Amino acid sequence: MVAAKTAKPMKVKDDLRLNGFSKPVEGMFHVILGIFALICIIPFVFVIIISFSSEESIRQIGYSFVPNQWSLESYQYVFEKGGMLWRSYFNSFYITILGTILSVTMCVLYSYPLYRKDFKWRGFFTFLSFFTMIFGGGMIPTFVICKSVLGLSDNYAALIVPLLFSPFNIMIMRTFFQTSVPFELVEAATIDGSGEYRTLIQIILPIVKPGIATVALLNALAYWNEWFLSLLYITKNNAIIPLQYLLMQMQRNADFLAKNSHMMGVDAAAATQNLPSQTLKMTLVVFTVIPIACAYPFFQRYVVAGLTLGSVKG
Repeated sequence: MVAAKTAKPMKVKDDLRLNGFSKPVEGMFHVILGIFALICIIPFVFVIIISFSSEESIRQIGYSFVPNQWSLESYQYVFEKGGMLWRSYFNSFYITILGTILSVTMCVLYSYPLYRKDFKWRGFFTFLSFFTMIFGGGMIPTFVICKSVLGLSDNYAALIVPLLFSPFNIMIMRTFFQTSVPFELVEAATIDGSGEYRTLIQIILPIVKPGIATVALLNALAYWNEWFLSLLYITKNNAIIPLQYLLMQMQRNADFLAKNSHMMGVDAAAATQNLPSQTLKMTLVVFTVIPIACAYPFFQRYVVAGLTLGSVKG
């Protein structure tokens, strides 16, 4: 009888979901999240479909999920660049990887002292970093300093150094230090004889991996999508231009030929009419988005771990 009485509450407890929601409510949430995921994915699928559409189909029915005619013209136009295209891909990967490593290192080394309560100049350097978020020097002074003073012209450094220091990422990292690492842990390590660099590398950094991954993802996105620095500082050495700048040049050339075809000869005008000016835009989006989309899953588990850690501590 005692066993029978205790079995009933256990059954009721099993019927209750661990998250506090019943099965119908949880199913409704799954449907809502599934619809939201489709809303996020469908535009990119639409872009891919348009990139495989023919230019004539777009002229007839516009952008459509079911084009009248499929075509690889825009991809053929891009691949005609051949070695230049793959060289620019290499440049983008090289700039993104090296720039992300250097910028994350600077961010950690700058934000860690701002987290330390025993750092004498903590307030001054926090204000110095925050001040640059509100007031910038402007494009012309930045250009003069980078090109004339630092010599950042026609080299990889011109595409990496200007983005190394990000006050926004420093504030994110400092906040993550404050919410994730108890200062008593640093004091305990100091009492045990640990030096500053050993405390940071062996004790602090393993705890703040989610924060580092978040900052690394933001920096990687910034470096991967950057093309304006190439426009400013790369004037002669086209061998080091990144993918985004090359694709922008291709789009600009195609638009120029399409708009000025009436000024050319009959044969040239007929050739320019076949240029995939509309589908080329979507093809360039595909070439730009796919690599960084493939890299995102490697950062996702750390970002989710950071969100989970914050919710547990809250």
